[in-house]
Amino acid sequence: MKRMHPKIYLASPLGFSGSGRLFYYEKLIPLVVEAGFKILDPWVLTADEILKPAIALPYGQKKKNKWQKINKIIGRNNAEAIKKCNLMLACLDGTDVDSGTAAEIGYGVALGKTVIGYRSDFRLSGDNDGAMINLQVEYFIKLNGGTITTNLNELRNILRHYFKRYK
Repeated sequence: MKRMHPKIYLASPLGFSGSGRLFYYEKLIPLVVEAGFKILDPWVLTADEILKPAIALPYGQKKKNKWQKINKIIGRNNAEAIKKCNLMLACLDGTDVDSGTAAEIGYGVALGKTVIGYRSDFRLSGDNDGAMINLQVEYFIKLNGGTITTNLNELRNILRHYFKRYK
């Protein structure tokens, strides 16, 4: 009987910029795949044929209306992927955690998912000296046994540990 790879949902704002996509697809995803996980990538869950017509429209009401319909599809696709995942990995860079990433973390934790946070950003971001990031986001990450790391090698080891757990 063939074993299924455990699924990991990647919550992050990295798809919004060229430099973010480069790190995401050249470093982060290969690291996660190497650890044995099947990726649930919110940046590709919604097909290009759905997105491209809205992107091509000129600025205005028609474009706004199109995006409002598509946003419901994107949100539903991401929510379904979070429901199906075994584990979540959240990128926590920025002066504050990205609002979409924070929402995905909260939703996942409410469903009982464990969240691993990765923060490579050295800027101070916590609400006080005892928090690495927004204290509520940090609390929810740790609530279901998750952790936050700032080191890719440590992230690799954490993912390998969880892979063995879900295997």
